[in-house]
Amino acid sequence: MYLGIDIGGTRLKAGLVDRTGRIERMAAAAAPKSREALEQALPALARQVLDGAAPAGAGFGCKGIVDTNTAEVRTMPGEWGFLVGVRLRELLQGVVAPDLPVSADNDAKAALAGEVAWGAARGRRDVLMLTLGTGIGGAILADGRILRGASGVAGHMGHVTVEPDGPLCICGNRGCLEAVFSARAIEAEAWTATHQGCVSPMTNVLRTTPAALDCRFIFDQAARGDLIAQGILERRIKVLGAAIAGLLHVLDPEVVILGGSIAEAGAALFEPLQREVDWRVEGLLKRSVSLLPNGVADTSGVVGAAGLAYLAAFERMV
Repeated sequence: MYLGIDIGGTRLKAGLVDRTGRIERMAAAAAPKSREALEQALPALARQVLDGAAPAGAGFGCKGIVDTNTAEVRTMPGEWGFLVGVRLRELLQGVVAPDLPVSADNDAKAALAGEVAWGAARGRRDVLMLTLGTGIGGAILADGRILRGASGVAGHMGHVTVEPDGPLCICGNRGCLEAVFSARAIEAEAWTATHQGCVSPMTNVLRTTPAALDCRFIFDQAARGDLIAQGILERRIKVLGAAIAGLLHVLDPEVVILGGSIAEAGAALFEPLQREVDWRVEGLLKRSVSLLPNGVADTSGVVGAAGLAYLAAFERMV
């Protein structure tokens, strides 16, 4: 059994995951608003999940950038900023055995760890993964190991520049992939079209019911034939396809795994995106690189976090 803990969303989550990637027990709590509140909430959550079990290892998946050697949070966006400087393993003192191996990493790398252990990357050595949601996360499996780089930042593919003079990104750069293709970016263009008075079935709905605006709604409207929705998605998918093609030329992976809320659009995303990527890489790669949905169905993040512990245990054995 492995203890997986996900930190950085609107909820604090912990789960006990077996060697096949199945969640045995899981619990969640509201996101703590301070370090002191976290130091109380997390041990209680872990004890609730463990219920006397002795895990073989523990893993933390955490937004921001984590020092994988010390499990210290180096950067953390938003309301979880109080975690900067915290060594995550210390939050489990008195809850697990003092010598229990504890792993920690960025949440996107944790998601890839789950895919390597139990999902679409299992048995593969070179994989590119992107998580498409309110932002864009990423992780790289190179020659069988998750690539972290000199300072632990490797894999932040959402911050690849795709439009040099494009929209401002939260990282301070302009034209990042995340600023052009993300749920926020797609929704922003739909809202702009509505605000500017463009007329279509989609904008008519948004004009009277602004709360209807989300990525899933825009994909649904495109499927129903809304020309504005179709145009928004066609332009954004073209940019994403170009970015992925560039990454394929650099990394030459076996497959690309797409996860996150936008990937739930299924064929409406995967089919045009695959066509866009294929024609761009055919000349050099001479092959089609399959775009696959994530194989780990869990959306809580705890399976990926447990995957970090699972892979660390495997690395200690080889």
